[in-house]
Amino acid sequence: MRLYRVGLFTDVYFPNPNGVTTSVYLLLRELRRMGHEAWVVAPHHPEAPEREEGVVRVPSVPYPFYEGQQIALPSSRHLPTEFEIVHTHTPLTLGVWGLRIARSKVLPHVSTFHTHYEKYAHYVPGLAILDKYTGIIPRLAKAFYNRVEVVIAPTEPVKRLAEGYGIQRPIRVIPTGIDNRILEEAPLPSPSPWPEGKRRLVTVGRLGKEKSFDVVLKAVAELAREEDVFLVHIGEGPELEPLKRLTETLGIANRVRFLGTVPYRYIGGYYRMAELFLFASETETQGLVIWEAQAMGVPVVAVGAEGVLEGVVDGQTGYLVAPKDFQALAARALELLKDEEKRRRFSLEARAWAMERSAERIAEKIVAVYDEANEILRVEPRRLIFPFPRLPRSSLEDHPGGF
Repeated sequence: MRLYRVGLFTDVYFPNPNGVTTSVYLLLRELRRMGHEAWVVAPHHPEAPEREEGVVRVPSVPYPFYEGQQIALPSSRHLPTEFEIVHTHTPLTLGVWGLRIARSKVLPHVSTFHTHYEKYAHYVPGLAILDKYTGIIPRLAKAFYNRVEVVIAPTEPVKRLAEGYGIQRPIRVIPTGIDNRILEEAPLPSPSPWPEGKRRLVTVGRLGKEKSFDVVLKAVAELAREEDVFLVHIGEGPELEPLKRLTETLGIANRVRFLGTVPYRYIGGYYRMAELFLFASETETQGLVIWEAQAMGVPVVAVGAEGVLEGVVDGQTGYLVAPKDFQALAARALELLKDEEKRRRFSLEARAWAMERSAERIAEKIVAVYDEANEILRVEPRRLIFPFPRLPRSSLEDHPGGF
């Protein structure tokens, strides 16, 4: 096995917990364990530790429209080594910088297509409307990803999405790995966030509109008519206050606890204490948290959309319901809460199913993609790359008054 000096370029990283952050962290750790010299290149964050093994922080400024997000201001003097592989994880500031480094130094460039970018357009003022009339998001994505050697997609639906954007580079489907050891070794929370005697429900994720946590709360309100349930939410985000108000409107404020963020090394303890995991997001490219929950033996009841469709074996490790259908979400959860034998059977199946995605196995597959990218760069003629797209002049002129 060839050992590489790898640069993992990402615009999101700890202390912001999300699927991309976890994916990059686990890949960094496994690459280093295998003997590669791997580095994460991420924006400076005021809450980040002073010392992080294998992490280079680039000067940044706060992004005013996305709480906790930083915009990097990269410079070549911040690079820790001469990379042999560039692996970008976001097509934003640091992703574009990684692309420029790869092209200027003629390095193999691999990029992971992590998410459905249109679903997050509301975090950039005016972008959703602009995209509606110009299709600028898929055009920019196409321009970025067609400049790499190999694209990694975490699921088949994401691969189809990338192909729909017009991305013509090789696309390899490799899911994000799960750190079973860290999840298993995490201590159980003490005191428990669930009141004694309650049925223990959990959900995890950023409190953004795109995550549809309102659907989960409505399902909890339905469940409360039949079972003494209590939901713990782990995560934070801009929708916290509106969702708290919704719990009051639904009459379940005393049945929901918004716990805030939990360090990754502790989250496994919360999964292991829970009886069911509820999830309603329609924007997940893979839904890493549902894999983590199942790895800890927690059956999942979720909406069947995007990458979640590949993350739950319906009727075996959990249940999938139609998007926005909180009544079906509640009905399936109630079915498992009332049938302990079935819930335990689903728990065993969920654990076995999720264990196939160990971080070690996934890292080995990604190194094979690095080898492939290296070979492609060696044998493929230099591609003619067109400039990033510009907006057509007529796109604004056709709408008097602008946007």
